[in-house]
Amino acid sequence: MRTKLIGWTLGVVLMTLGTSAAAAAQERSDTQIANDIARQINRYAQFTIFDYVTGSVDNGVVTLTGKVTMPFKKDDIGRKAGEIAGVREVQNVIGVLPVSQYDESLRVRIARAIYGNSAFWQYGAMANPPIHIIVDRGHVTLTGVVNSNADRMLARSLAVGFGELSVTNELRTDAEMRSH
Repeated sequence: MRTKLIGWTLGVVLMTLGTSAAAAAQERSDTQIANDIARQINRYAQFTIFDYVTGSVDNGVVTLTGKVTMPFKKDDIGRKAGEIAGVREVQNVIGVLPVSQYDESLRVRIARAIYGNSAFWQYGAMANPPIHIIVDRGHVTLTGVVNSNADRMLARSLAVGFGELSVTNELRTDAEMRSH
């Protein structure tokens, strides 16, 4: 059996487990499904830097996880994933972040601090900026992909000092993504 782990901020990360000829044939199908879902999410106009969706594909069964800012995004992403050829089932366990003016203010201030810093202008100019800022009841999580460990550390340092309760840095480097 092969399991695919996919993250949809910049692209697809694949993690395979097990080996067999039948599993190798399924890998291609799951890989194509993962790539198609990643493309759908990256094209989804409502997907922002304040949302983060990951998932897995196993024999055509898609499990979506992550967090989004509005319930309709969860539903739309789940529906789009289900429309991909080869998907047998979608398990949509994406969480919806609570509505909070405080959280929204934190999101905007942290985004301005990170993407307003000249070290991150190239990231902000991308069609799908790779650093995602998830704020849940005052707790901040940075997710996505950056070029280097220095960028990862700088992004975290720019995300503090806004009244947040905590900052968790789950940013990964390009090298880390390629090694998986």
